[in-house]
Amino acid sequence: MTRRLIVTGVDGFVGRHLARTAARAGVEVFGISRSRTADPVLSEHLAGYVSADLRELWPTGLPADAAVVHLAGLAAVGPSFDRPQDYITANSAMVTNMCEALIARGHEGRVVGVSTGAVYAQAGDDPARSEGDAVAFSSPYVVSKVLVENQLSYYRGRGLQTVTARPFNHVGPGQGPGFIVPDLLAQLRTLPPGEPLHVGNLLTRRDYTDVRDVARAYLELAFAETLAHDLYNVASGAARSGEEVLAELCKAAGLPLPRIEVDPARVRATDPLVIIGNASRLRTETEWAPQIPFDRTIADAVESAGEAVRP
Repeated sequence: MTRRLIVTGVDGFVGRHLARTAARAGVEVFGISRSRTADPVLSEHLAGYVSADLRELWPTGLPADAAVVHLAGLAAVGPSFDRPQDYITANSAMVTNMCEALIARGHEGRVVGVSTGAVYAQAGDDPARSEGDAVAFSSPYVVSKVLVENQLSYYRGRGLQTVTARPFNHVGPGQGPGFIVPDLLAQLRTLPPGEPLHVGNLLTRRDYTDVRDVARAYLELAFAETLAHDLYNVASGAARSGEEVLAELCKAAGLPLPRIEVDPARVRATDPLVIIGNASRLRTETEWAPQIPFDRTIADAVESAGEAVRP
């Protein structure tokens, strides 16, 4: 029996990798995005494509037996402080429109809603966060994601097969601006010789997983025969500082390590010093584990910078 998968936000950073990974595994992939058409690089991995604004409606004509991975939404933490209601309204409306339509149409596949590991409160001696740990509302983005998680729980109570993934930071080829790897790389490539690199707090440490490993995790959750829980972390279990990321970027790009100056405007007072995820639940219940080493992730990100994700 052919497995089918609907990916919202299919032309985004994670969506492209998920579509390619799923298609290579023999899954029929149906993409949804606001773009009028899918570009050729993406189209070769899709069995179908629909242009839709999910803040307004869920499109018709999609297979009722497909699993769904819901990636669409506003995803950058920083801008959410300037546009709090936009984040809350948009991310919530997409889930409402999706789930109401799926229930009305008798949808049979599992729905994987993607939240974030940023929801966790950071306290105590062990910074590795597990699914049962407390959450903290540290940004409007996080507020919107906790709301989405509660919506998914509500619709699970109404009979929809929903499960929530909480991915921690993910990086890799094709990532756009607004995140540490592409932003640092863009600055490095335009930095005049001898000039300092203006950065935020590079002492903070984060759990980085390659986006291709994250895509595999979503596939596992979408098609696992059974799942014992309704919430799963996706994480590597290791944390690296911004300084380590910068050093690896310079190595991969063949650039000297610059002198750095901290720009107070780029420092968020609410940023925890360390964020690490515990993904033992996902590892135990599925066959998933991270496979791509960090140096390869950074090297591939450098190579693909400014280019589309390639097959």
